[in-house]
Amino acid sequence: MQNNMQNTNPDANPDANPDANPDDVRTDAQNDVPTEFQRDLQRDIPQKTESERTFLQRQNARVADYARADPRRAFYIVAAVVLILLNIIIKFTMELPQPHVSLAGEPLMLNGPSWFTNSFLTTIIVDIILLALAFGATRNLRLVPSGLQNVFEALMEFVQNLAEGVAGKNADKYFAWVTTLFLFIIISNYSGLIPLVGSLGFYHPAEAEHATTLDGQLAMANGELLLVSAEARETQAAEAEHEKLVPLFRAPSADLSTTFALALATMFMVQYHGFSSLGGKYFKKFAFWSPSGQGFMKGINGFVSFLELISEISRILTFSFRLFGNIFAGEVVLAVISFLVPFLIPVVFYGLEVMVGAIQAFVFMMLALVFFNMATISHDHPEGQEAHH
Repeated sequence: MQNNMQNTNPDANPDANPDANPDDVRTDAQNDVPTEFQRDLQRDIPQKTESERTFLQRQNARVADYARADPRRAFYIVAAVVLILLNIIIKFTMELPQPHVSLAGEPLMLNGPSWFTNSFLTTIIVDIILLALAFGATRNLRLVPSGLQNVFEALMEFVQNLAEGVAGKNADKYFAWVTTLFLFIIISNYSGLIPLVGSLGFYHPAEAEHATTLDGQLAMANGELLLVSAEARETQAAEAEHEKLVPLFRAPSADLSTTFALALATMFMVQYHGFSSLGGKYFKKFAFWSPSGQGFMKGINGFVSFLELISEISRILTFSFRLFGNIFAGEVVLAVISFLVPFLIPVVFYGLEVMVGAIQAFVFMMLALVFFNMATISHDHPEGQEAHH
């Protein structure tokens, strides 16, 4: 029966198919023989040895086992590699702007008043935000607070408890000032972290230099060229066409003029609270030219009074430079990191600056509170210190 079936299959028996072309009929042995094209292709492609295939299989299996054992860590590793590759691609394929760094606030108007700087404009905006927050938190007061009122009440309670712990019964006198300081400074610090602040602006012509040198010799003085070549004139014209970016906004606390003004106002209030509590004798501690005491103690008291005066002046500098230095340095670090590693890595430093901004506002408020309280303590009657607690 099987022989009959094989004889009736035309594919198995080429003689049974009279229409088949003898050239198309090949045996299995002939099909296994590679053609000339296949031999050339196998010769051009390097064949992997058995050891290489085994090694790759072992590595693939090891990676797969590691990913199955700890998928979260594997995800983090893959994400880090992808981020590094993206940073490299962005760095070398896109033209990134140079970071803009300026110590002082820059005038916004080319021919306008020099005091109207980008930091001054941002200060006005911060004041408006502060007033809007205060209005929004108090316009519809409820017995059970919610929303913005709840946030502000929690903040006020925190500052009130802090002031009472430092100043005792005098806390109410300092509460409004130190709270306003804290809110203004923290909003000012965070304003520099808002996107486009410090980068959105317009170009001003670069200031012409008062003197230009060429090959070590004076080439221009007071705007007049002195015996220079055509090459020097072209160089001077190119410099004149150079423009610099002036940001429209700048964090107020990143400008030394703003922090110095805050320090002056705070130290003025220190003197005010000292004078209002102790009267004219408050200023006796600064009178090093006429100290109290007799003999050797008079000299000691005079030296201490001189140190008190120096300390009061140095507080203005420490107040202003501490806040300015931390916020300005943070903005510079963010600008440099964003230029060097533009993709996602700056988020880490951004988070650090959020923390630094809050800490600096808190430190400024605490120092002001401590100085207010210290100014009301009489040095002549130490027992009077207990009356303030």
